[in-house]
Formats: sequence, structure tokens, C-alpha cells
Amino acid sequence: MPGTQTLVNELVTKLKKRRVEGSQETALLTAELLRSVISQLKVPPTNQAETLIEAVKSVGELLVAANPVELAVGNIVRRVLHIIRDEVFSVAISSAGGDDRETAEQNGFRVQTVAAGPPSRSPSLHAILDRTHDSEIAHHSSRAGDSFEGKGKSADRNAESWKLKHDVIRAVNELIEDINSCHEQIAEQSVELIHQKTVREFLCAAKEKRRSFRVFVAEGAPKYQGHALAKDLGARGLQTTVITDSAVFAMISRVNMVVVGVHAVMANGGVIGPVGLNMVALAARKHAVPFVVVAGPHKLCPLYPQNPQVLLNEMRCPSELLQDGEFSDCMGVCNGSGNPLLNVVNPAFDYVPPELVSLFITDMYDHSKC
Repeated sequence: MPGTQTLVNELVTKLKKRRVEGSQETALLTAELLRSVISQLKVPPTNQAETLIEAVKSVGELLVAANPVELAVGNIVRRVLHIIRDEVFSVAISSAGGDDRETAEQNGFRVQTVAAGPPSRSPSLHAILDRTHDSEIAHHSSRAGDSFEGKGKSADRNAESWKLKHDVIRAVNELIEDINSCHEQIAEQSVELIHQKTVREFLCAAKEKRRSFRVFVAEGAPKYQGHALAKDLGARGLQTTVITDSAVFAMISRVNMVVVGVHAVMANGGVIGPVGLNMVALAARKHAVPFVVVAGPHKLCPLYPQNPQVLLNEMRCPSELLQDGEFSDCMGVCNGSGNPLLNVVNPAFDYVPPELVSLFITDMYDHSKC
């Protein structure tokens, strides 16, 4: 089995060279890598949470730096850190001999930094790390009796370490299953709303539930993903019409709903999607057509668009716009100041502000913008 560093380097290289296409594949590869990192990590009897958190954070920083615009990477890293927090707290409750938070508090297991927080939340990562060094824990351990000392104490710590690692891996496996199945769970909501892959499954599920409708598909230049989507929908028996991207405004008055997949959903409710999506959203607002966003959980990002960590766009290769050899006779021609006479700009994404989104559909719920 390849070493952890080898696996990390392989994914970093793929992200840097843009060999991973789509948020779902990126999220899956990230989650699987973090699972491998955790499974191969030697967790000491003490400072278990700190060891796991530092390992996940160090790998996550490398992956995010490799492709900052792929926000699914950071989303999955944060989800795994959240999993570690929850599992550490569960182990803490178990060690305190109770079945819930109240019992753990009665046994003196909750530290002062957590006591001020709301009762319905697990302690923060900082509180968990602080707890391992807190004098109250040492005092609690000293009162626990001889069974927690010597060899018995060491054995309990080893067992606790194994249990924590096992529970974290189990929870990460569940996260991977959720990412794989999110399209099907989103599609289950289509019957209530219908009068990319996620969009394709959403529409096909609506047809299987015998809803009668017709689909207009924008071609999605310059990669023309719309062509593949239209072909697939037609093969599944859906009545489909392909239109050019520039015809969206002219045709949108004929539809009663716009359904789109996106690259990421930001904390303020805005979305990052394929280039041209903002134009579609503005056209939908102009004609009072609901603009519906479908997104899996790996696309929900807790960052705001103005956050310095967020890279909203990137420029793709000009070859996606130009045929081989097209404009080759003038691409290298410069004016008197040395600047080229012809430039090709190919942005990958658009940002759609939250006021243009009517409804969000995830694998669990649908959410209005309010």
C-alpha cells in the first residue's frame, strides 16, 4: 500500500494540473485521502485529538493550496475536522461513564471553556485540545481510583485511542457514502418541484414519477457540456431542446423554472457556477422565473465571497475557445509598445448573488433564500 506522503503528493499533482474534473470527484478523492491518512496515522495514548487534527489540517492546507478555486477540498477537510470533534466528545462522554452530556458534566468532565457555550453544541476544537492539558481533568483522574493508574490506565488509553480512530474512520466512510448518494437523494425531491450530473438525475427522476415537462438546455460553451446533457436526457425519453447560450434571454419567458447545478454555495447564499450563469439568473429575475440551485453537501462552503481565502475565478486555456491554428497568423503580432494585438480570455466561473436565487435543494432539504 502506498505511503501517506505518496498519496498526498499524487492528489496535489492532480489538483495543480487540473486533472480532477467536478466537485463531486474532488470531494471523493479528498475524503478518501484523509481516510487513508487517518488510518495510517499512529495516534499516541495522549493528545489524540491534537494528533488527528494536525494531520488533517496539514494535508488539507497542501490540497487547498494546490487548487484554491476548488472549494470542495476545503469543505471536506472542514467536515472531517468536525467529525473528529464530535467523535472525541463522544469518547469523552463514554470515559466519564455517562450516556449524555448532562452525565458527563456531573462527573466533572466538561471544562470551563465549554461551559459558556450553548448546551446543544459539541465543544469546539480548541476546547477539546485545551481539555487534554486542563488541570481539572488531572484532578478528576486522580479521584477516579486505582483502576485508572499504572498498567490499567495505559491499557484504557490505548483502547480509547483505538476506539477514537476507528470511530473517525467509520464516520468518514459514511461521509463518502453521502457524497456518492447525494444525487439520488436530491432527485427524490423532484416530484415536488417539476411541473450537470445532479441536474440530470433530478430531471430524470421527475420523469420516472410521470411528471410531464419539456427541457430547454443551454449548450454551455466553450466546453459544451449542454450537448452531452441534452443527448443523455433525450436517450432517457425526455423531450429536450438545445439552445445557444446567447438565446437564454429570448427563450426564458417560455419556461416556468430554471434548474442549475453549481460549483459551490457560499455562506451568504451566493453561488459560484459555470461562466454565463449570472446572465441566466438575471434573465430569470427579469421574467419572474424561479431560479433553483441543486447542490450536494460537498458544495456547501462556510466561507463568504469577500473572504481572502476564496478564489472566485480562474482563467482556462484559450485553446478551449479557438480551433487549432485559428488566429495563429495574428496571435504573435504586437503593436509598437510590444503588447499583443489579440488576447483571448476564458474565465471558468461566474458569481451569482443570493438575491437572484429562489431555492436551494440539497440531499436532505430544500431551502428558500429567506
